[in-house]
Parts: sequence; structure tokens; C-alpha cells
Amino acid sequence: MGDYNWQALYPDMVKWRRYLHQHPELSYQEHQTMEFVAERLRSFGVEIQVGAGDTGVIGVIKGSLPGKTVALRADMDALPIQDEKECEYASQVPDVMHACGHDGHTSGLLAVARYFSENREQLRGEVRLIFQPGEEVCPGGALKMIDAGALEGVDAIYGVHLWTPFAAGTLASAPGPVMASTDEFFITITGKGGHGGIPHVTVDSLLTGAQLVVQLQSIISRNVNPLNPAVLTVGTIQSGTAQNIIAENCRITGTVRTFDEETRALIRQRIEEVSRQLCALNGATVDIEYMMGYPTLVNHAGETERFFRVAEEMFGKEQVFQTPPMMPAEDFAYYVQKVPGCFIFVGAGNASSGAIYPHHHARFDIDESSMLNAARILAGMAEDFLNQPEIE
Repeated sequence: MGDYNWQALYPDMVKWRRYLHQHPELSYQEHQTMEFVAERLRSFGVEIQVGAGDTGVIGVIKGSLPGKTVALRADMDALPIQDEKECEYASQVPDVMHACGHDGHTSGLLAVARYFSENREQLRGEVRLIFQPGEEVCPGGALKMIDAGALEGVDAIYGVHLWTPFAAGTLASAPGPVMASTDEFFITITGKGGHGGIPHVTVDSLLTGAQLVVQLQSIISRNVNPLNPAVLTVGTIQSGTAQNIIAENCRITGTVRTFDEETRALIRQRIEEVSRQLCALNGATVDIEYMMGYPTLVNHAGETERFFRVAEEMFGKEQVFQTPPMMPAEDFAYYVQKVPGCFIFVGAGNASSGAIYPHHHARFDIDESSMLNAARILAGMAEDFLNQPEIE
């Protein structure tokens, strides 16, 4: 299948991606996106086996030759961000946009579906196409897809992320831990409100919250081994209603990113201890909700070796490199906990086309040629795996 004209698929990929970009849907609300995907899979003659909830889609392509089963995954959800781009395909949905490239992932996997469907006669085994909802919101759509049977009988799995920090035309991955675990915390402090001019008869929750924000930072600098990467970010602090009222309540939210379970557990323990002790010192009470999110994404060594070999053959050694571990998280981590696999970063940045903004930015965009590279590497990885001789 090496002489396939991938370039002929590119106009459709762009058309699909731009439609999805104009019609984004939030996590677990991807109903129109699901129908869009399912309609195209059916038009390619792809069997739709089962989904997750109302918005997941699993496509199945069985080759004419016996063999193993490989899964390929794309996520489909958008983010609650107002699109600020000025282009013909900007989001038409207020306060919702594809600011992370999931529209490109979906379009790329649709192209892969057409490719394998058109080449069933030469295909060994089965290709499982996982179109997943809810990657952006914990606990993550991957768990729902796994529960729906997406990995039943699967021998290996591959996924991609279009990545604007890397130049279009490049590809990267790494063996072992490549993306961090992600946890979330929600802290509610309750004091005793009152008049701003009579503070001594109150318990100031805002002051306590401000002190807590500062103290939480010391967990990383003074409790975590400096050789173990970790991030603790306080994302919001909300308190007060007027300049002359001492706030009775203060709410703090944040995220924790780590690469090993020992550090992960230590940070959770210290957040809870510091919060309770500081609030008690100030005479306030505290409620702590701690949500354990995605685990660390750990690429399998053998499948990562396969990536470097296949990618270098397809794109040239100078275009392929090993990435250092990253603090963003991905629920693809759940798939590779179950079966061997590799998560791949496909460069999507291009200053000349305006694809310079970071992920989750209101002006985020991709170099659309990256979708073609994503589709080709997914297909290449799948073919290499399926054509690998069985070991008796």
C-alpha cells in the first residue's frame, strides 16, 4: 500500500476539519460531531461497532488476510473558549472553539479510515478506529471507551496530538513517561463575615485564602525532591462582594502535575495538611475536594522504537526527534495502561500561516498540512505492526 496517493485525501481533510472547527462541541456534548463522523465512516463502508455513551464512535475495518488487531484513536471535544481568529472557518458557536487540535485529529483519523477501507484486500488483521469524546474533562472519555469495549481483542494502540510548539513537518515521541498525571483540587474556606471597619470580630476568609495560595507553593519548593518534576498551580481564587465587607467564604482551585505516584501522593497529602492547619490557625473551617485525574502517560519502549523506525523511513531522520517529558496531561494514558502503545506528537506550528499560538489560546490554529502527516504516521504504524510476523 506504499504507493497510495495520500495527497488526494488532503482537500477532504481540510474540508472536514474546517466544518468541525466552525461547529465545535464541548466534552460529552459531541452529538453533531458523532453524527458527522459516523456518516463518513458509513460512506467509506466502515462497520460502526459500538460507542461510548451518546457521543463516542468505534469503527471496525477487517482486512481480507488474518492477523492481529491494532487501534487508532482521535479525540473530538472542544473547549469553552471564545474563538478570536479572523478567518472563514472561525467557530460559529459562542464561547466554544477547537483550541487544541481535536478537529484535526478527527479529520486525520477519518482519512485513515478511508485509506484502510479502500485497501482491505491487502490488510492483515483488523484496524479499530476510536473516535473519543471528553478528553478535556476528567475523568476522561478514554475510560468510557474502554468500558464500551474499544480495546477488546486489541494488541496495540497508537494516537497523535497535533502540536503547535513543534514545527509543521516534524514528529516526536519518547519512551517511558511522556505526559504528566493531572489532579485537581477545590478548597472552600469558611470564616465569619462582617464589616470591613470592624475586622476583629470577623474571620477573614479572603486573607486566609491569600495566605494559603502562598503556602501551597512551598510544597513544591520544600517538600518535593527537586529531581522529581512536579507542578502545583493555583488557577482561581474567588472571594468577596464589596470593598468594605470582610468575606465569609473563599474558594481556591488548582491543578497538580507529576510523573511518579509517590510524588503525586505526597503533594495531595501536603495540600490537605497545609490547608487544614492554616485555616485552623486563622479560626476558619475548610472543605477540600481532591480529584485524582489522568495517570502519567507512559509509552511502551518497543512501540516507541517502532515509531522512530517508521517515522524516519517515512519522513526522514532529520524530521524526527525525541521530546522531553511534558507537564500537560492526556487520557490516552488509560489506553496504554491496558495494551502496548505509543503517543506521538505531530508538529503543527507555522509562523507564516499564523499557527503560533499555544494550545487553549483564543487564537489557536494549526498548519493544516500537519493532519496529512498525522494520518500517514498512524497508518504507517498500524501497517508495520500488523505486518510484523507472529512469534510462535
